[in-house]
Amino acid sequence: MTSRKPIRNVVFDMGGVLMRFDGPYFASLYTDTPEDAALLNAALFGSTMWSLLDSGTISHETMSRYARAHLPARLHPNLAECVAHWPERSDPIEPVNDLAIRLKGEGYDIYVLSNASTRIMEQLSHAPVMPFLDGYVVSGKERLMKPDPAIYQLLCGRFELDPSECLFVDDNADNCEGARVAGMHAFHFTGDVAALEANVRLLS
Repeated sequence: MTSRKPIRNVVFDMGGVLMRFDGPYFASLYTDTPEDAALLNAALFGSTMWSLLDSGTISHETMSRYARAHLPARLHPNLAECVAHWPERSDPIEPVNDLAIRLKGEGYDIYVLSNASTRIMEQLSHAPVMPFLDGYVVSGKERLMKPDPAIYQLLCGRFELDPSECLFVDDNADNCEGARVAGMHAFHFTGDVAALEANVRLLS
């Protein structure tokens, strides 16, 4: 019987795992009332068009035009400010970053695989783990999205990783299932960093 390979690589999602992504909160920072924040969030972050932006199907300019068309003119300046600056307000989830940095120090390779737009570095650049990453793959650049197994396979092929030696961490259960289909281990992250670390230890 073939023994299981220990994991050597931990692959993190960005939004909801390494960095906070909260559309209603971002919208509230650039509006004066809860009602206006709800309008801005619905037109931008809450729109079905947002997933097209993350997939690389539409441009940021198209996303902005769509949002403007779904907002009263008085909120157009608010929209422009939000579009320009919301990534700066995406805060790191410090305990996960701390764990990732410790794992890197222990000899694991650390990667990011994110459904995000081509502006990913405006968020990821202020993640504490950023200087320690061995690589990243983003849907908006590849025009592939989780949970399609092809994007996990692309990550493994690009960085010459054995999927069976990878643990993928995501706050979306469907994305975890896509990773399993691609041959990786997966952990559905719900905020419990201790449980995540325990899973890493179990598979190592």
